[in-house]
Amino acid sequence: MYSGSAVLVVAHVLGCLAGVLALAWLGRAAARRLRQPEVIGEVTAGLLIGPVVHAVVGGDAFDRLLPGEVLTALKFAGEAGLALVLMRLTHELRGGPGGLARRTVSWVVFGALVPSLLLGALLAGCVVAMSDSRLRGSAPTAAFVLFVAVALSITAAPVLARIVADRGLTTTSVGRLALTGAVALDAVGWLLLSTAIGLGTGSAAGLLRVAAIMVAAVMAAILLRFVLRTEWAGAWATRFPRLGAVAVAAAAVGSTQAAERLGLSMILAGVLFGLAIPAGDSSPWAAVAARVSGLGRLLVPVFFVVTGVTVVAGTAASTPWVLLILTTVLAVTGKIGGGYLGARLGGESRYVAAQVGVLLNTRGLTELIVLQMGYSAGILTAPMFLALTVMAVIATVMTGPLLDLLDRIRRIRRPDTGRRTAAVPA
Repeated sequence: MYSGSAVLVVAHVLGCLAGVLALAWLGRAAARRLRQPEVIGEVTAGLLIGPVVHAVVGGDAFDRLLPGEVLTALKFAGEAGLALVLMRLTHELRGGPGGLARRTVSWVVFGALVPSLLLGALLAGCVVAMSDSRLRGSAPTAAFVLFVAVALSITAAPVLARIVADRGLTTTSVGRLALTGAVALDAVGWLLLSTAIGLGTGSAAGLLRVAAIMVAAVMAAILLRFVLRTEWAGAWATRFPRLGAVAVAAAAVGSTQAAERLGLSMILAGVLFGLAIPAGDSSPWAAVAARVSGLGRLLVPVFFVVTGVTVVAGTAASTPWVLLILTTVLAVTGKIGGGYLGARLGGESRYVAAQVGVLLNTRGLTELIVLQMGYSAGILTAPMFLALTVMAVIATVMTGPLLDLLDRIRRIRRPDTGRRTAAVPA
């Protein structure tokens, strides 16, 4: 379509980027009006716009609207934004609120992890038993079962942190317990996902190759972290913050693209790169990473639009409603029920345990990143990706209304207490 006219390609890409950013703004505004996390508005708008436009204008017109060259450029922009956002997610993953009883935290993590893993394995087993290649795909059974099990156990710590802060629960035992548990769950989840990706190669040689690449990537991240923590590197970042931001952005995007070509998930590479960036308010590199992640947040809606165009479009009709319902029910049951049980075994009251379970059911951006990782690795089929994506959006949207419902129940049972007495001070 654009043979010999690079200027038209660039203009088309920029026009599409402007449209995506406007769509993301509308999605965030709608989410705020509905008292939902802004990321849910971005995700929903991004995933739906492609299939909706495709259905309205038809396949031929859609191909002219998004020709191959433009879609490739948008895909790169979305992946670049995702790589930069991963740095921020990793920084938020490093630590959680301290000062909580280790026994209580351990029970919460156990409760929110083990039942979800078991129910995820049950879901995967049901899909395998259906013998439907559209749902099952061709990935090794062990990789498929482990990945689906982990997908049901994910909690989005960054989105959870924003919900906790918006509700004034940051300094309460409920908020701190949920955040600490989410950080621990995500850390375990990344390790299990690495194993699932390795198993997805289907051979011992492939598994060893992925393991070798992972070891090399970890060593490279450790070396980079050592270099960035030196005095001269910190002084350079302090003196040239903008140049440092450009260097970090280029290195983050380059490392994720290189990792994907080597057979390692770009998402895992982004996580390792984020771990290599020194954290802490006193580190100039933390400020550089924060500046770069702002650009990532601007571009990451493109990732959802491309996903909607390449994965969701044409998939909805082939995804059984039974699978959508079963996935959501099992995921919500495992998280809320397991989180509640864990908090109760850890000595918390029924009300606090219910709040913790609801908060840990938050999926958000982290879940969607994990799902994209499984789809790119060939472990998830498009219908399974869609079913798990619907689950992630529904589970996250449920968080606010369920917390409001718990508050109302609390006030009815104890009418003399205020709204904020539901949050037990730490």
